[in-house]
Amino acid sequence: MFRKLLLAATASFAITMPAWADTTLKLTEVITSPDRTETLKQIVKTFEDANPGVHVDITSLPWGQAFEKFATMVSAGDTPDVVEMPDRWQSLYANNGMLESLEPYLAKWDHTKDLNDRALQMGRYVNNTAYALPYGFYLRAMFYNKKLFAQAGIDGPPKTLDDFVADAKKVSAIPGKYGYCLRGGPGGLNGWMMFGATVAGDGTFFKPDGTSTMADPDWVKGVSILTDIYKSGGAPKDSVNWGFNDIVSGFYSGTCAMLDQDPDALIGISGQMSKDDYDVAPMPKGPAGKAFPTLGYGSWSMFSNSQNKDLAWKLIAALDGPEGNIAWNKKTGALPIYKSAEKDPFYADPKFKGWFAELADPNVVPLVMPTYLKEFAFFADSLAVKTTQQALLGQLTPEQLATQWATYLTKAQKKYLESKK
Repeated sequence: MFRKLLLAATASFAITMPAWADTTLKLTEVITSPDRTETLKQIVKTFEDANPGVHVDITSLPWGQAFEKFATMVSAGDTPDVVEMPDRWQSLYANNGMLESLEPYLAKWDHTKDLNDRALQMGRYVNNTAYALPYGFYLRAMFYNKKLFAQAGIDGPPKTLDDFVADAKKVSAIPGKYGYCLRGGPGGLNGWMMFGATVAGDGTFFKPDGTSTMADPDWVKGVSILTDIYKSGGAPKDSVNWGFNDIVSGFYSGTCAMLDQDPDALIGISGQMSKDDYDVAPMPKGPAGKAFPTLGYGSWSMFSNSQNKDLAWKLIAALDGPEGNIAWNKKTGALPIYKSAEKDPFYADPKFKGWFAELADPNVVPLVMPTYLKEFAFFADSLAVKTTQQALLGQLTPEQLATQWATYLTKAQKKYLESKK
């Protein structure tokens, strides 16, 4: 069935396609894992088969170092034709004039009308221009280990932040077990932002004058939840360095009982745990009765200096057309970009109900990071990692962490507001 999906994804391009004599397209993958890369290679292979003379050269960067490695490539002039574009990089490269507008292609593409509103909104996040075509959405929800919960005397997932803190403490009282899989390493920013906004009851990152809300007392309280859990033994000591693979394995190994993650974590967890031993629930709510799970997305973008733009678009269309996109998302676990895909049996799995429940709850407000700031990519992938680790290790207080973030983001926001005058 999977092979049929891949063949269907590019079969339409075989008809009336000119022969491309010895043409090489460069494709860079930046959110890398073995399963994702293998799926990407299969989709690309069917694209190559449908386009005689075309070869796609794939470069796969490890996510933990992807921001720095890709920036180095770009600085050296080694730019790809097509790149996997994380949401928080989109503004940096688009505002620097490095990404090609996909609007002319989307205007003629048969599948544009089936894209959901969120896909078009996020693709056009910079200057209302489609510099990216999302392939799927990542919305945080709470995984919980039902066996560990039962062992700790907990009868259901945490509904509030107070429940979350109490449940983490109860599980951590079990020898060798921990309440929470903390992501202290690369990619961990989402958790800090979610807890800050949920305690504050507001996902607004800036005041009207451009001043960051990060240093406001309620945001600091949200940050303190994570530092307190770590320092009190509610998370493993080595989780200060944990990335995505570490928190997922920490959960399915039974080391820790709770994990806030996107649907892509289901791929690793479902292969290692019985479906009866865990479940996924909406993120717990704060004092205002609201939750703010982060909403992220991955996309495909075209570099503006590509010498083969029409062919690069055909590759993006093969990757993100309905058949190729469904095949890809079944490996990445992302929520769909197509209206019709929401009815696919893949998303009927009960494990997805936590995410769809969040989308249906008016008191759950998806938190979209301020990725329109050119400075946000460095903030998320460098500054935030360093400072959160310092806070976990007691080298910074939550107030000091919040002040550093507010100073950096305020400067970036005011610069952005000034550019719009």
